[in-house]
Amino acid sequence: MASLHTDFLGIKSPNPFWLASAPPTDKEYNVERAFQAGWGGVVWKTLGLDPHVVNVSGPRYGTLLGTDRRVLGLNNIELITDRTLAINLEEITRVKKRWPDRAVVVSIMVPCEEEAWKTILPQVEATGADGIELNFGCPHGMSERGMGAAVGQVPEYIEMVTRWCKQYCSLPVIVKLTPNITDIRYPARAAKAGGADAVSLINTINSVIGVDLDQMLMSPHTGSQGSHGGYCGPAVKPIALNMVSEIGRDAQTRGLPISGIGGISTWRDAAEFIALGCATVQVCTAAMVHGFQIVRDMISGLENYMDQKGFRTLEDFRGMALPSVTDWRYLNLNHVDKAVIDQASCIKCGRCHLVCEDTSHQAISATTGDERRFEVREEDCVGCNLCASICPVENCISLRSLQPGEVDKRTGKVVTDQYANWTTHPNNPMAQSA
Repeated sequence: MASLHTDFLGIKSPNPFWLASAPPTDKEYNVERAFQAGWGGVVWKTLGLDPHVVNVSGPRYGTLLGTDRRVLGLNNIELITDRTLAINLEEITRVKKRWPDRAVVVSIMVPCEEEAWKTILPQVEATGADGIELNFGCPHGMSERGMGAAVGQVPEYIEMVTRWCKQYCSLPVIVKLTPNITDIRYPARAAKAGGADAVSLINTINSVIGVDLDQMLMSPHTGSQGSHGGYCGPAVKPIALNMVSEIGRDAQTRGLPISGIGGISTWRDAAEFIALGCATVQVCTAAMVHGFQIVRDMISGLENYMDQKGFRTLEDFRGMALPSVTDWRYLNLNHVDKAVIDQASCIKCGRCHLVCEDTSHQAISATTGDERRFEVREEDCVGCNLCASICPVENCISLRSLQPGEVDKRTGKVVTDQYANWTTHPNNPMAQSA
């Protein structure tokens, strides 16, 4: 049977599923319940120096809901822990003693001053925690005080603070990166240059969840005002996967250990992050929506998948999908796909025809009357995959790759097995020789 045991920077846990630094990890009570449910580790909610922060006593969360009221995204304006440093340190100490086989990493955020870090780091290390995570990603409240994303958006600050932490702490240092930046590679490079043992990403994305059109107030609001918050949940997963892959294939950060975060709700989500190079995954929104027991489905699902694929350990497939990620300019322009509709499973809804006719390449014909039928016209199809993406029947529409020697009816050209990309294409004014 597959083993989910992880060894991340020497931090061992029975599985790669960790709770991210957030409300679910703010108290001993929560963490105890999480470990009892089966979570492999936690990143304790971000600690700061006293006097501790004050959170609003009002709406801290807003949700983006699908038509079935399924949570697609969660917006929050909660700050770091509003409990004293002493109480948190006492609870961390007790939890780690009771659960020596679980990963306990402590998130930290203090002012961008060397003395502040020098003060808190020994106190955290004395708890027996396994590692620290530097919160350089919080996009609201704390960033306005020169912390969180205000640090994570400046590579020089990231490198400087990371060096301080490596100087004053012997625990593994994980740098949590903000997605609210143009190019994630620069802060990742800075973290590595400062001596970081790993990075975790992504933190939440700047967002306003919506507007109450009856009261003409942003939502959520405290009294008559609101503030932008951090966006997370299933909707941010594609953004997180992209940023993870960018770090994984960058020449300067390739091989830097990564803890993946962002919209992980199922075992499949976790497996995708691992396939792109992550060694552990951190979960928050899914636990807040479904409770701690959801980890059991994640564990069993990942174990079953690995057994089916013949993977004995997570290392057997970690990073396996990363080589498939490349820049657009290197995509094979000689490859040709055509959409195919399986008439046996087609329910005749016509959505494929509608979207192709109105918004794409007018490549699907519609026959109405006694028998509705929709067929792809290969002479117009560019293989864009829109029809397959919106079809309500799984696998009803697929893409067929034309084989060498076949003629592309759209262009009249014979398909070749020779590779050609934009860097060598004659239409490229800066084309290089093949």
